[in-house]
Amino acid sequence: MYTPRFNQVTDRSLLIETMRANSFAILFGPLGNAEKAGPQVATHLPLVVQEDGEHGILEGHFAKANPHWQALAGRETLVVFPGPHSYVSPSLYAERISVPTWNYIAIHAYGTLELIEQEEEKYGLLDRLIQANDPAYADQWSSLPDNYRSNLLTGIVGFRIPISRIEGKFKLSQNRPEVDRRTVHAVHASGNSDQQALASWMERLAGW
Repeated sequence: MYTPRFNQVTDRSLLIETMRANSFAILFGPLGNAEKAGPQVATHLPLVVQEDGEHGILEGHFAKANPHWQALAGRETLVVFPGPHSYVSPSLYAERISVPTWNYIAIHAYGTLELIEQEEEKYGLLDRLIQANDPAYADQWSSLPDNYRSNLLTGIVGFRIPISRIEGKFKLSQNRPEVDRRTVHAVHASGNSDQQALASWMERLAGW
């Protein structure tokens, strides 16, 4: 990912926080195998972001009918976490000779995808997904008939990806004069949810 130095974020805690806040991610990689790679494919999945390891560990599951899991197993996989984004009008800049741009947050995480095949481990994975997304559902999930839950597990393939490399791009008008950044921040702070999220990050990273 092209990332100018002033847009780079490497703080582990900020990257994990951002991945968790935008945990519906995209896994990229070719179909086929190492000898005969097929077309590039993207799979959209909710993930659990664990604190373990140097950069964290990602967990999730595919539908078994999705052939992408077979192609990615044991191979380096790119996982993209798209964050908030917003158009930035040049009318917000003090300098009138300016052009539009787009502010956004994105994280690219890389690592070798490992399959989770044991039933007990898949139960643990589903429990963590429920806790991350709908903890109030946990009791209902636990009360479902064992054979029903077991049958569900046969239809999924769990995985984990220990992150070996990670890139964080927080494009928040850092290259603009402060007067422009303040104006962009003020407009975003009163805008939609994505704009408000970007405004909050502008405050945090600038120390305002």
